[in-house]
This record gives sequence, structure tokens and C-alpha cells, in this order.
Amino acid sequence: MPLALLALAIGAFGIGTTEFVIMGLLPEVATEFGVTIPTAGYLVTGYALGVVLGAPLMTVLGTRISRKRMLMLLMGLFVAGNVVSALAPTFGVMLTGRVIASLAHGAFFGIGSVVAAGLVAPHKKAGAIAMMFTGLTVANVVGVPLGTYIGQSAGWRATFLVVAGLGVLGLAGVAALVPEQPRPEGVRLRHELAAFRNVQVLLAMAMTVLGFGGVFAAITYITPMMTETAGFADSSVTWLLVLFGLGMVGGNLLGGKFADRRLMPLLYVSLGSLAVVLALFTLTAHNKVAAALTILLIGALGFATVPPLQKRVLDQASAAPTLASAVNIGAFNLGNALAAWLGGLVIAGGFGYTAANWVGAALAGSALVLALVSGALDRGAPGTGRVVVAKGASVPEGAGERVDATHH
Repeated sequence: MPLALLALAIGAFGIGTTEFVIMGLLPEVATEFGVTIPTAGYLVTGYALGVVLGAPLMTVLGTRISRKRMLMLLMGLFVAGNVVSALAPTFGVMLTGRVIASLAHGAFFGIGSVVAAGLVAPHKKAGAIAMMFTGLTVANVVGVPLGTYIGQSAGWRATFLVVAGLGVLGLAGVAALVPEQPRPEGVRLRHELAAFRNVQVLLAMAMTVLGFGGVFAAITYITPMMTETAGFADSSVTWLLVLFGLGMVGGNLLGGKFADRRLMPLLYVSLGSLAVVLALFTLTAHNKVAAALTILLIGALGFATVPPLQKRVLDQASAAPTLASAVNIGAFNLGNALAAWLGGLVIAGGFGYTAANWVGAALAGSALVLALVSGALDRGAPGTGRVVVAKGASVPEGAGERVDATHH
């Protein structure tokens, strides 16, 4: 794997840390600004919405510059947002800083996926994408616990300054290690938008929303579920989340490895298994050992879907993949927000904390149905893999090994 993937992984590590570390620092932030915990929770919601909106917005704004330069600008925006958060005099300013940082998230992973895939041979693309996403998964194992410890020991502002430093390191790595990849000649915004007329691209994005949303239906409420149902102490939740992060790391790497060989069968197995495990979590949540093992499996199965889904979008939108890739990153966060809301509804309805797992199982099962439909369309189409390219557009290098480009 090229060394440039390390630079992308460092940037992903910083982004993953700032996304999730706030959950462990909400009490400290709420106390300093004199707001309630639910109000402080807007720092999580605002970030997620910023990712959903920022992914297409920043990608469109970057259509006229090289991908490397856009990645550098995105890391600069990420650094600025975290510095604003660290120095914020009011809660409103901190929320603004969180939104600024979030605008870089979707576009960085979307453009980064295209760049990573272009650095390797066609049969290694999913592995390269997984290598970049390793930074995000490792953030949950190392970055978030360490950031939480720093915040609780030296103040939450110190955490965001450290994360800003990670962003500077990622920016320097991109500048030094990522080669220039000029945009394909003839590809314009209308070509990027044309990808959304491909039903397979839309199906892949719907699978992203529902499949990974199933994970967050359960994980969003993991603290009350584990303390009140499983009987864990409050202090054990951090290590349970580390266990979840370890599952994410393993699932991401395995997903990247097998997606390059059998992409659709991998999605069938991972989404089906995820639905079953989430359903079983309603039972295993009552036992400490079984609950811990289930959390590990949810992380592994959930993130095993990420490289294949991202590669699926890149493959199906191969003539102009950048915007579709970025929007698919936003789809992950949209799924997170949707699942957390649905899980909250069933809990508020009096069905108990474990009822959120049934929501997750239903979402993952729905994603499996869409995957089966997508696979059936692949098998039934006479021109499987055919991509229609707008006149004047070019097919990126490597795409020819799997597509038959037809100009019209």
C-alpha cells in the first residue's frame, strides 16, 4: 500500500476523534457554558447535520481544483473549526466551530476514497479505501479514550487543541505524500450529478443509510442499556466503547480485503449477520459477558459494510465518482441521525432500552433486502456493469477494467 494512504489515515484519525470525543466531554462543556446536557447534545447533532450538508457542498466547491489541493483545504478547514471550538467564549461560538469542522468531514472521506482507490491497482481498491478508514476506526480505540482523558484532566479545550494539532499533521502529510491527481478532462458538475440517475448508486446509498444506521440505533443508547440492563458500572462504558472500536477496526480491514474479491456476497453476509446480531442483542444485553461479545460483533459487522458500500458507489459512478462518494459519506451520518431518532422513539414509548436493538435489526434487515435487489439487477441487466458517460467526459484510469463506456 502506498505511503500516501498513511497521510489520509492520519487525517481520518483526527476527524474520527473530533466527531466522537465530544460525547465523553458533554458534562464538562455543559457545566462551563451553563447549559443542560440535552442542549450540549446539539454539539453532536450539529456536527452530524454539518457532515450531511457539507459533503456535497464542499465537493461541488472543489470541482475546479485538484483533489490533492482540495484535501489540503479541507484539512485546513478542519483545523480552523477545532481551534474555534477550543477558544470559544460562548456555547454558540463552540457550536459554530463544530459545524465548521464538520463541513470538512464528508468531502474529505469522499474525495479521499477516490484518491485512495486511484493509488492502487483496480483489484486492490477496496483495501486502499479500508486503509484510509482505518484512521477513523482506530480513533474510536485510541483517539476518543485519550481525548476524553485529556479533557477530563486538563480541560476539554485542551482536547480540541490536540485534535487541531492532528489536523495540522494530516495536512502536512497530504502535502508531502499524496501525489497530484488532476481531475479527468471533460468531467464537469453535470457529469457528477448524472451519477444520481443510476439506480444502483441510489440503492448503494440507501444501503448505507439503513445498514450503518442499524448500528447506531443500538450504540447511541449503549450507556443506559449497559448500566441499567446489563449491570455494568458507569466506568465500564468507556472500555465497552473501546471494544466496539476494536470490532470496527477488524471489520473494516476484513471488509476491505474481501470486498475486492466478492463485493455483493460480502454485503449479503455482513448485513444479514448484523440484523441477526442486533436482534439477539435484546437478549444478550441482560448478561455482561454476552453483551460485551455482542458489542464487539456489532462493531465488526457494521464496519465490514463500509469499504464495500463505498467501493460500490465508486464503481457504479466510475465516470464521475467524487460527488457520489462524498454524498455517500453523508449518508452514513444521515443513517446515524435517523437511527438514533427512531431508537429514541421506541424507548420513549415505554418499550425499554433494548427495544432500540429491534429498530437496528429492522434497519439492517431492510438494507439486506436492498442489497438483494441490487444484486438481482446486476444479474438481470444485459449490460451488467455498463456505465453511460456524458459526451465529452472521460472514464478514469482503471475504470475500463470493469465498465463498457458508451457515449451518447
